[in-house]
Amino acid sequence: MTSFGGAVELHGHRGARGLRPENTLPGLAFALELGVDAIEFDVGLTADEVVVLNHDQAFSPVNVADTGPANPGDPGFPYVGRPIRELRLDQVKTLDAGIRRRSDDDPFKLTHQPLPGTPVPTLAEACALLSRAPGVDLAVELKTDPSWPDADVALFTAAVAQVLSAFDLLGRSRLLAFDWRVLLEARRYAPRAARVALIEAKTLVPGTTWLAGMEPDDPARAALDIGATVLSPEHVLADLDLVGAAHSLALPVVVWTVNEPDEMARFIGYGVDAIVTDYPDRLRNVLKQHGLPVPRPLRTQPLG
Repeated sequence: MTSFGGAVELHGHRGARGLRPENTLPGLAFALELGVDAIEFDVGLTADEVVVLNHDQAFSPVNVADTGPANPGDPGFPYVGRPIRELRLDQVKTLDAGIRRRSDDDPFKLTHQPLPGTPVPTLAEACALLSRAPGVDLAVELKTDPSWPDADVALFTAAVAQVLSAFDLLGRSRLLAFDWRVLLEARRYAPRAARVALIEAKTLVPGTTWLAGMEPDDPARAALDIGATVLSPEHVLADLDLVGAAHSLALPVVVWTVNEPDEMARFIGYGVDAIVTDYPDRLRNVLKQHGLPVPRPLRTQPLG
């Protein structure tokens, strides 16, 4: 199982979302070249039960574009906007994940470099890349929600664990979820992997269905009781009290998503164990300014 080494870890969010197309092989490779301790990315399950990388449960026109149908006259086309669970892999592979729709309120409009023609990768393709990056952990977020039947959550978790196991990466992996049923299934299907309990404001309301029956008033204790090995709060929730409560239970704290240097410095001061950022380059600079170690850059060889 992955472990934290005592310093503040640097986690690249969706690769390096602020700089390169998110959840793509070039984005993951760029994060490795900058130097990260772990790479966070998101996965979904296709209709033919292949695990692929994408943040939302449906493909968003913000960062994915149709290029044409998988087969002439495909009634499922266009694919953008449709849930991953309704699309086959051959349909998913027609999509261009290297673009980004520009808008005035896009926080990445000045820093993001599009790479048109970049396909949506499978988890197996991502593992093939990351298996050649020793020392870098995989933080794999499984995208489900409380509307999913329990059987589908189990199927998805098992599929993710099977791919990671095939590449002998379970020992370098952390399975992340807001839907804490995933953490229960991860204990069954991926006992060697760390289990990361994600929380944000909407998952901590009274009567929440996100926490697999746990009460939201003490999220650190609830995460421990559900079997999590890491607590990962949204940055607006990560105050000193929450960090202290988690640490009192020996739960490392991974805060997300922090992009401004002053905020990075604040969380370093709080004693968090890792910071997730869209800008690994910025966090590297802040860590150096605080006299903290930074992960070494890794240049991977092209696949194929």
